[in-house]
Amino acid sequence: MVDKILHEFVKECGYPRALDMFEKISSGKKLRSKLILKIAGQNEISLRLCAVIELIHLASLLHDDVIDDSTIRRGKPSINALYGSKNSIMLGDILYSKGYYEIVSLDPQIAKIVSKAVLDLSIGEMMDVDLGSKFSPNLDEYLKMIELKTAVLIQAAATSAAMIAKVDAKAYGIYGKNLGLAFQIVDDILDISADETTLGKPAFSDYKEGKTTLPYIFLYNALNLDDKEILKSLWGKELDENQTKWIKGKFDEFNIVHKCKEFAKELGYKAIASVSDEGLKEIVSSMIDREF
Repeated sequence: MVDKILHEFVKECGYPRALDMFEKISSGKKLRSKLILKIAGQNEISLRLCAVIELIHLASLLHDDVIDDSTIRRGKPSINALYGSKNSIMLGDILYSKGYYEIVSLDPQIAKIVSKAVLDLSIGEMMDVDLGSKFSPNLDEYLKMIELKTAVLIQAAATSAAMIAKVDAKAYGIYGKNLGLAFQIVDDILDISADETTLGKPAFSDYKEGKTTLPYIFLYNALNLDDKEILKSLWGKELDENQTKWIKGKFDEFNIVHKCKEFAKELGYKAIASVSDEGLKEIVSSMIDREF
């Protein structure tokens, strides 16, 4: 149903080329929609909210792929790889604009919450670019960036769904924020632990793209001074087999994946503690309690 509404939304824009490009976007798992429907149930308002949130999320990914020069998204060619960066940016703008156009038909307070989340998301994207200009092992900066870039939209989805369901929006917002933080950290772990087929992109691509994610922050803080310099020297570069092997060896030596997973679990526990919904607890468990 959400896919059907999304298709209609983009079709209503009246530009067949935009619809053709939109249909080439590799569809994800729709975590945000699943969360909304789990909280608010399936009805006309909740489905419309799902479609708006998905439009915004997809728009952010289109822009993100251009910023990162990513040619693969979820195992398939990215839109910028297929149509070029200019088209990818403009399609993202169309999806953002359509999302805002549709959101005005929802409760004004929900529109305000989602719009603020998009503002924060854009700031998070800029923070990500700024942090990507240098090796940045600052944990607080990293956590703030992923809160804005990833968690705020998931938090807005949970809060808005709770408002539709007339339950404690603040509690569900806490759930959404911590779920979003854990979600991003799990994604960071998978970049260093999953194979390319599972990941849908080359492994270790985060570090090559200049992203100092949680595993590298934890590793840097565990290394001696000489090894710290080696790790910094590999940042933002194409890694050869020996360099990748060195980093993997250090990850294993200091049990970094386990430490990151425990960090994500703590966030998951905070999410679970804020609500009593068993279905929402299962979302957290299925994301974190897995093989890396």
